[in-house]
Amino acid sequence: MPGPFSQTVIAVVWDFDKTLIPGNMQSPLFARYGVDERIFWEEVDALRDFYLAHGARRVAEDALYLNHILEYVRAGAFGGLSNATLHELGAELTFHPGMPEFLATLRASIDDDPDFQRADISLEHYVVSTGLRPMIEGSAVRQYVDDVWACEFIEAHHPPGYARPEQRQLFPRREITALGYQIDNTSKTRALFEINKGTNKRPEIHVNSHLPHELRRVPFEHMIYVADGPSDVPAWSVVSANGGRAFGVYQRGSLAQFEQISTLQRDGRIDAFAEADYTPDSTAYLWLTTEVRRIAEKIVEDRELSLRRAVRAAPRHLDDAPTTAPTDAPMEQPDEGPRQDTPIEPPARTRAEAIRDQVRASLDDGEVEVEPAPDPERLPR
Repeated sequence: MPGPFSQTVIAVVWDFDKTLIPGNMQSPLFARYGVDERIFWEEVDALRDFYLAHGARRVAEDALYLNHILEYVRAGAFGGLSNATLHELGAELTFHPGMPEFLATLRASIDDDPDFQRADISLEHYVVSTGLRPMIEGSAVRQYVDDVWACEFIEAHHPPGYARPEQRQLFPRREITALGYQIDNTSKTRALFEINKGTNKRPEIHVNSHLPHELRRVPFEHMIYVADGPSDVPAWSVVSANGGRAFGVYQRGSLAQFEQISTLQRDGRIDAFAEADYTPDSTAYLWLTTEVRRIAEKIVEDRELSLRRAVRAAPRHLDDAPTTAPTDAPMEQPDEGPRQDTPIEPPARTRAEAIRDQVRASLDDGEVEVEPAPDPERLPR
């Protein structure tokens, strides 16, 4: 029985901040509301100790900046901030050289190849980020990617009783009020498994369900993960450990980022790295294009091998002519050594022939008494 997926999809999974864009995506948000970005991030860095001092035993550090944004909303510093506003701010994001057009170029390198077309191979782009989904959705990259995993806010209060229909109208949507979905550095691996198993295409497949390797939509061997730093080590590790490729990037002119990413390569965390420049003939452009084609060529090779194994020789008509050599052709005699003249004995007689000859001999000698035939008149009527 065939599986639900053909396993001919290649997935390139991208981090966002410092991978596709320089810096952090929240910069336009601070500019819109006149908030000092440096002070905001200093406060975020201090929140871990603040939480521990006020009752927390463990702190989810990746969520700290999200909670602090909500605090700014409640305090009025980000008053009226909505998902629509975040989406609008996404349009202000600028990208590294070559982006986002390189995403289309990379996809075309597969789509325009006749051999890959015959094998039904396709390439998909995904963004997996600890940033804000509405801003990514509103940016220029969205038209080039197939799906986005990132953090989301909801815009409604939900106090006790909110679920009753008569209560819902009392809590109109105004601004973001709570977290709706969160991606952190370790839950990025969950997104990778959702891509791997096809959960994003077939929601009935739960990410934690057992699914044999041969039934998964995007095998990890067909996956490349592109990111910028240590926070992506869990995702790189999952992809690499399962046969995929891990690629790192650093920002041009940043010695600190260069040293950081080169250390990750020396430690075996990534396969290669390059400057975050995706223009034609750049190292990142050439490496990613080459690796994508290698994956596609391997898919073609594996499919052809599977086909040869599956297809048996076709039946054909058998030749009814005798298989013995023609009578006029000399037959090769086996070499049996020197010939020996031996008398030819007559074939052995059958048992019936022996008994017959014995009876005849007895009759000739008068030794056998022949019983007379019965009188027909005396036979019972």
